[in-house]
Amino acid sequence: MNATKVFFKWLIYLLFGLFAFGTAVAFSVALYLGPQLPDIEQLRNIQLQTPLRIYTRDEKLVAEFGEKRRTPVQYEQIPQYFIQAILAAEDTNFYNHSGIDIKGLGRAVLQLAQSGSIQSGGSTITMQVARNYLLTLDQTFTRKFKEIMISLQMEKILSKEEIMELYVNKIYLGNRAYGIDAAAEVYYGKELHELSLAQLAMIAGLPKAPSRYNPVVNPRRALLRRNWIVHRMHFLGMIDEQTYEAAIREPISARYHGLKPEVQAPYVAEMVRAEVAEQLGDDIYTAGYRVYTTLDSEAQSAANVALVQGLLDYDKRHGWRGVVQRDIPAALDTEADELSQEGELDLGIEPQENEGGGELVIGEDTSNWQKVLRSTPTYGDLKPVIVSSAEEKTLQVVTEDGSYIDVPWDLITWAKPHHNPYWKGPALKASSDILRRGDLVYIEPADDEPDAEGLVQRRWQLSQVPNVQGAFVSMSPEDGSLLALVGGFNFYQNKFNRAYQGARQAGSIFKPIIYMTALESGMTAASIINDAPVVFNDKELESTWRPSNSSGKFYGPTRLRHALYKSRNLVSIRILRSIGINTAIRFATRFGLNPDQLPRDLSLALGSATLSPYEMAMVYATVANGGYKVNPYFIERIENSDGEVLYQAEPARVCRDCPQEADKVQIGGRVYPVAPAIADKRSVYIMQTMLKDVIQQGTGRRARALGRSDIAGKTGTTNDLKDAWFAGFNQDVVAATWVGFDQPSNIGEYGSKAALPIWVSFMQEYLAGKPERSMAQPPGLVTVRIDSETGKRARPGQKNAIFEVFRVENVPEEEVTNTSETPVEIIQSGDGSVPSVDDAPAPEALF
Repeated sequence: MNATKVFFKWLIYLLFGLFAFGTAVAFSVALYLGPQLPDIEQLRNIQLQTPLRIYTRDEKLVAEFGEKRRTPVQYEQIPQYFIQAILAAEDTNFYNHSGIDIKGLGRAVLQLAQSGSIQSGGSTITMQVARNYLLTLDQTFTRKFKEIMISLQMEKILSKEEIMELYVNKIYLGNRAYGIDAAAEVYYGKELHELSLAQLAMIAGLPKAPSRYNPVVNPRRALLRRNWIVHRMHFLGMIDEQTYEAAIREPISARYHGLKPEVQAPYVAEMVRAEVAEQLGDDIYTAGYRVYTTLDSEAQSAANVALVQGLLDYDKRHGWRGVVQRDIPAALDTEADELSQEGELDLGIEPQENEGGGELVIGEDTSNWQKVLRSTPTYGDLKPVIVSSAEEKTLQVVTEDGSYIDVPWDLITWAKPHHNPYWKGPALKASSDILRRGDLVYIEPADDEPDAEGLVQRRWQLSQVPNVQGAFVSMSPEDGSLLALVGGFNFYQNKFNRAYQGARQAGSIFKPIIYMTALESGMTAASIINDAPVVFNDKELESTWRPSNSSGKFYGPTRLRHALYKSRNLVSIRILRSIGINTAIRFATRFGLNPDQLPRDLSLALGSATLSPYEMAMVYATVANGGYKVNPYFIERIENSDGEVLYQAEPARVCRDCPQEADKVQIGGRVYPVAPAIADKRSVYIMQTMLKDVIQQGTGRRARALGRSDIAGKTGTTNDLKDAWFAGFNQDVVAATWVGFDQPSNIGEYGSKAALPIWVSFMQEYLAGKPERSMAQPPGLVTVRIDSETGKRARPGQKNAIFEVFRVENVPEEEVTNTSETPVEIIQSGDGSVPSVDDAPAPEALF
């Protein structure tokens, strides 16, 4: 007994000594490390690295830029199933401990003693937060002590809810996803609250090893990890038997979901990114800035559809240019081995239905075709496929998922072989004329049609990626805000922004500047200019210049109005020669154009200046709004991650009712600069009526399909048909579009055929349901009957008389045919005011 007592006595002394020694060591370490520890309070105001996000003016996501995809959530937004899953996986006792897990630390100390390093730390969620926010990730004894001390302090200062919120927003979950909200989007393409228990458990399994348990890269390991977590939840009483059984039987549905913007505007997104980077520096990719653009989501969507479809239609009109690749084998001998090595597994993922309506061919190995298609880019609705069969008037193709699509004969016949812009080969007699098995081609959706039973079937047509390019820009005439912009057929095919960066010869859409200069200089819409051959030996030109009209004909004496809507080149040249090149350039600079971009020779009259669609939209915005200079802009405001406004645009706004001396105007509770008037509004009004005639009677007649009287615009085509343009407007919206090749060459079509249909398609969508809006006729204008041939005032009863609008000081003299004095015939409304053009017969109605 005495020996036993002595033993226990010394054991107690030993334990007490060890405890005292441990306490002394711990106290010494605390004294040493204490000054090195960070301030825990900073966690309350931590700035998480979040990407730059860009939105439309109606707050729809356009793009995000940044290495880390993250959207912080508050504790109340965390699904209860996720909290339970993360507790089951990482820290069951989280809500009860004081920041550390004694048993887990014991394991860590044992590993340190055995191997000299810590393999598994037994870290609590609190300790992981301390490490992720405040410490480095190196596995050392010193860092572990710091982690423990910080965790203990955190538990005193922060609530469990605050710690959990910090945890779920910081953890890395693979595929650039930081935080659970980003993971929900990356792996499932859903909002966090939309995820099932099984999906939340899958995400909860990622913090331990984001690569090893990644459901996209390692689906088998991820499945085992997920089911283990669900089992733990059931074991701990967090879920019942029925919920447990349903969760473990749910198939893997994780896929990589790239960023899915709500509005497709990648060209604008890049413009914004470059602008914001210049203003705010490189931290834009991590500081969580939110940029709200001026884009109208509906306008942008309409522009996307209009331009892409216009380019595809152009391409089809000019024939089939051939397949992307030929003679691709359906399968390779090594394919089975490759699939085995890749570890493709049956995890309950259901195959997709055959979307083309054709029968699945059982037993045919198309694994190589599918592999090729997986590496072939898709452009919008253009889908790569490989020809399985091309015989007689049938065509069957294979898609990336291995299903088969039958392409109807009537959606193939357009593909006559292309030779040049004016010549296509003979009509097809069979699909085998251009296609054979193993050809890589593209298809696109066609109009659906009902089958014999009345069921609507999706149809696909043969297509190709266009060689031709285009651009589209739309703005608000009231303040220059950008409503829509598309810089090419597909941003991911070619990132060059033809709408904003590209400069091409403007052609005839430049002519309204010349004609407005003439109106400002005293000419009228009835002034007569001779449309006749002319030869210029101008020292500014490289050689003798013999300009002509596009028809090759000359039409003699022509009124300005008629010359503009018929786009007569010789008249434009004589107008410029009359008013003077310097005068025209000075007037053009009022619109915001750079005078250094404008050639100082008579070719300027035909639009030889190289300008971008963005600049031409700016010019037409001034014409559309009544002659006020507005400056284009596309960033409305920039906010930081806390919602504080860092930048707010202050665009000049049109104010038609402001006093002439006013420089500020209050609209909607905000004060804006007043846009300055740069032209006589009477001249602008006359120009608008002339540009309306382009639509009603001139080269823009295709736009009459809109059935509106408030639209105006101008077509444009450059030398050798290298560029096709249309720019037009009503009082609410202005838009300009361009079509051509990146390396300028003949496109074989005028602006009225290549570019105008794109503009019409956009306007049809954008103006649907909107009332007509035209510029009100300003004071100081009169409507006079004139002789259609001479431009002089008509005599009473004259049969070839038409109506024309004049500034009061420019009313023409009457053509004198005898000595008797004929009274001036001026139409006025009943109250003595001048009637609008809408009240009088159309100016060219009797021409």
